Amino acid sequence: MDDISHCCFSSLSILITAILASVGSVFTASWATGDSGASNGSIGGGRWELLLENAGIASMHTAVTHYGTVVMLDRTNIGPSSINLSDGRCRYNPLELALKVDCSAHSVLFTPETRSLRPLFIYTDTWCSSGQFDASGTLLQTGGDNEGVAKVRRFTPCPPDDVCDWEELDAPALQDGRWYATNQLLPDSRHIVVGGRSVFTLEFLPPNGQAKTFLPFLQTSSDEQTDNLYPFVHLLPDDTLFIFANRDSIVYDYRMNTVVRALPRIPGEPRNYPSAGSSVMLPLRANESYARAEILVCGGAQLYCFLYPAPFPNASQTCGRLVITPAEEQQPEWEMDYMPFRRAMGDMLFLPTGDVLIINGAQNGCQGWDNARNPAFYPVVYNPDAPLGARFTTKAPSTIPRLYHSTANLLPDGRVLVAGSNTHQFYTYSGSFPTELRVEAFIPDYLHEAFNMMRPVIVIAPERVVYSQPFNVYVYVNDTVQGELELNMVSSPFTTHSFSQGLRFLKMKVERQIELGEGDGNLSFFQLHATAPPSPTVAPPSYYMLFVVNQGIPSKAVWVQVIYPSA
Repeated sequence: MDDISHCCFSSLSILITAILASVGSVFTASWATGDSGASNGSIGGGRWELLLENAGIASMHTAVTHYGTVVMLDRTNIGPSSINLSDGRCRYNPLELALKVDCSAHSVLFTPETRSLRPLFIYTDTWCSSGQFDASGTLLQTGGDNEGVAKVRRFTPCPPDDVCDWEELDAPALQDGRWYATNQLLPDSRHIVVGGRSVFTLEFLPPNGQAKTFLPFLQTSSDEQTDNLYPFVHLLPDDTLFIFANRDSIVYDYRMNTVVRALPRIPGEPRNYPSAGSSVMLPLRANESYARAEILVCGGAQLYCFLYPAPFPNASQTCGRLVITPAEEQQPEWEMDYMPFRRAMGDMLFLPTGDVLIINGAQNGCQGWDNARNPAFYPVVYNPDAPLGARFTTKAPSTIPRLYHSTANLLPDGRVLVAGSNTHQFYTYSGSFPTELRVEAFIPDYLHEAFNMMRPVIVIAPERVVYSQPFNVYVYVNDTVQGELELNMVSSPFTTHSFSQGLRFLKMKVERQIELGEGDGNLSFFQLHATAPPSPTVAPPSYYMLFVVNQGIPSKAVWVQVIYPSA
């Protein structure tokens, strides 16, 4: 056994005994939410569960920490929220536009397991800001509006029973104030911050003496309503960046400040804010040496919808898929597909299986205050491996409209946390589409009780893995395993305005699957031998959720930190 797995068992029998001793509690605790109490939908469609009646804020920015807690964040210049700061604290900010003295919280920390909520203290305005976790699991958060436009903030997570809070950094500050920008973690652990309203530059954090860089593409991709905001940025496995804005995209060498390739324009409508499509880079696969990168862009809105929202034109119903690497001799072409529903403001995220969930949004209109109608209540799942025309399945609908400023994030237990929605400039609790403070979970099909016996349980896994180094995962399955188990690794993004910044999915290879023994009934115990991602261009150093999947049924994730050998 390797040192990384921290397994000190001297024999197979001792290992199996240890697993048997821990299996019962692990299995029960991991899947307490997997019962059959379906109120919306059935085994074929998933179901919904209300987690919080009142989170205190409408979360326009949401991120899941490696402790499993959830950071929720709104703007500050919105007036009082519905949750007060603790211990009599108040925020005194003479530059604040709404309240100079504000005793309410505009950020909270939610613990899904206990459904507990703790107010956090944020000082400068975070309206339409950006962020991403760094190599240590700290959330770096940048920009916003008003006095927060050039601010850098930091949230260092802690266990749920400890106390941690936001820090406003005096230095570094952003070189350009950024509102509606996008962040991406780089292989060297820096963040690149791209674009913003009327800002056509990018910069690095920490800057390490490097000045901001003008990127003409950010200017030429604009239009009358600036549909190039919150650009879709994905780190490609060859250490270049895919940058998409409006309907255009490039491959960009951020080290040399050169455009490697200008890619073809996607057919159809504008796709970025305020037209509000979404994007993911499809899973990188070990059996392809993690070298093939494909981009998926779905949804959007009609041009001029933001400038002239009524009569709320139809949102886009199309998805485009483009192969980026390895580079081909011929220019790649967008492969177009149709979603079951039109959708703007949809959130795209990965399920533990590598399928893409598209959730939230509206079928008419676009982003902005009261600019949308006809909520898209039905989530859909996109299977990247299915043939064209057969990739979408429709799931059970929510009953809560999730429009402008809503979010969706994968939880380690396989549920999807859904929060936010505020189509108004201030908190408004009456009229059409009121400010939404409820938090719910979409529970996919694989958490139905019918699959409990097939669900793997990770008993022992490494806390850290080193690039290209082998590691072992020990798994319990309460049923017969047919074929190979899967190992999938997914990052935790910063989700806002229909784009999950830093989202990344790796389909790893199980190199050896050894059955260690059997327990009572059909209990089976396995050692899975795998190799960590080969480089930080494939998986930038950070925390990832590691899932084991048995015939489409995922385990609860364990958090694994991917590190350099010297870390």
